[in-house]
Amino acid sequence: MTNDKANKVQPAKAAATDGPYDVIYFAKKHRISNEDARTIIEKHGANRKEADKAGRRISV
Repeated sequence: MTNDKANKVQPAKAAATDGPYDVIYFAKKHRISNEDARTIIEKHGANRKEADKAGRRISV
């Protein structure tokens, strides 16, 4: 039996990237208000790519 760690999926990492952002983390990441972060997360849900785009647009 081999100890092949490359093929194992770590559930904690997978769960962290599948769901929507935490409001406080997202606000700090993009240097925006918590209210703006909450609005973006509600609008884009678990789509982190689109949420990040919206966060970058507001932070400019």
